[in-house]
Amino acid sequence: MIPSLPYRLLANRAHGTPGIIVLPEGGFRRAKAEITSWPGYAVTPLRTFDGVATAARVASVHYKDEASRFGLASFKALGGAYAVLKLLVVELARRDIAPNAPSAAIMAGEFAEATRDITVTCATDGNHGRSVAWGAARCHAHCVIFVHHGVTQARRDAIAGFGAEIREVPGNYDDSVREAARVAEAKGWFVVSDTSYPGYTEVPRDVMQGYRLMADEAAGQLPAPPTHVFVQGGVGGVAAAVAIQMRARYGDGPRVIVVEPDKAACLLASAEAGEPQVIGGALDTVMAGLACGEVSLLAWQELSRSAYAFMAIPDAAVAPCMKLLAAQGIVAGESGVAGLAGLLLAARDTFGRAVLGLEPDSRVLLFGTEGATDPELYAQLTA
Repeated sequence: MIPSLPYRLLANRAHGTPGIIVLPEGGFRRAKAEITSWPGYAVTPLRTFDGVATAARVASVHYKDEASRFGLASFKALGGAYAVLKLLVVELARRDIAPNAPSAAIMAGEFAEATRDITVTCATDGNHGRSVAWGAARCHAHCVIFVHHGVTQARRDAIAGFGAEIREVPGNYDDSVREAARVAEAKGWFVVSDTSYPGYTEVPRDVMQGYRLMADEAAGQLPAPPTHVFVQGGVGGVAAAVAIQMRARYGDGPRVIVVEPDKAACLLASAEAGEPQVIGGALDTVMAGLACGEVSLLAWQELSRSAYAFMAIPDAAVAPCMKLLAAQGIVAGESGVAGLAGLLLAARDTFGRAVLGLEPDSRVLLFGTEGATDPELYAQLTA
C-alpha cells in the first residue's frame, strides 16, 4: 500500500512503570460535560479499514476521523478552545466580575466588556492556534498567535479569520513557544499552550483533558477493545491524552505506539536517553503539526511509562497514505496520517511485527487527527 521505507522503532524499556496521575478523572468529566454541550458538537466518525487490515495482516483497523470537528478540521478544536473558556471563567472571578460565570453567558457576550480586555496567546504550527483563536472569538476575548516562518499562509489565514493577530518570530516552533511566553509575561497576557514546561502545567492540563474526549468517543464506537493504538507524537499532548483514556477504559491492555516524523522525533530521542531531549534545527518535515523538538512536561510524565513503543517515520510515507485515504473518500492532512503510516511500515516486516506484537488477531485503532488544514498543500500531496 505504501513503498518500503526505513523507519526507527524503539520499544519503551520503562513501559508499565508506576507514575503520577497526570490527568485526574474529575477534570475529564468536567471537560466532557462542557464540550459536549457546545453548539455544533457531534461525535466524529470511526471508519473501518478492511483493506488496510488485510494489508497489515491484522484482524481489524479502525480510524477516528477528526476532519469534521467543529468545522476546524482538527481534533485540537477540543483542547485550546476549552482551555480558553476555563481561563476566562477563572479570570472573571479573580476580577470580581462573576464568581462562576456560565460558559453559555460568556459565549453569548454577557461579559464581553470585560473579556475584550483579556488577551490570550500561544505559539502554533497551525491547528492549536486555530483552536485558541476560535475559542477567543467565541468568548469575545482578544487573541495574538505566534508563528514561525514554516507555518503556511493558508494556516495563518485560517487563524486570522477568527480575528486573531498573527506575529511571526524567527526560528522553529519551540522558539515561537518561548517568544509567546516572553511577550505574555511582559504584557500581562495569558498563554494557552498545548505544551507544558516547569512552572506552566495547569492550562496545558485543561487542553489535554479536552483531547481525551476524542479517545473516549472512539472507545464508545469500537466493537471490541483495541490491542494496538498508533497515535501521533508532536510535543506528546495528544498521545498522552489518548494513552490515559485508553487506560481509563481498558486498563493496561492496549499497546500505545507513538509515531513522529524522523526529522522531529523528540519523544523517541527522550525515550532512548531516559529523560527529555531537545531536537534542534529547522525541524523541516511535511508533517507540520508534528514539527516539535521539545517534549511537553506533562506528556513526558505520562508517555515515559505508558507508551509501549516509539516510532520515527520518513516524510516519504505521508503522501502515499494521504492518497490511500483520498481514494476512499477520506480527507486526511499530512499530520493526520502518521499513525497509519506507522502501522503499515511496522506491519510489513518481521522486526516491526515482533517488537509490537502485531498478530493476525490484533485490533488496531488509529487517529486521523486532521483533515485538509492547508487545502492547497493537500491538493499537491494527493495529486
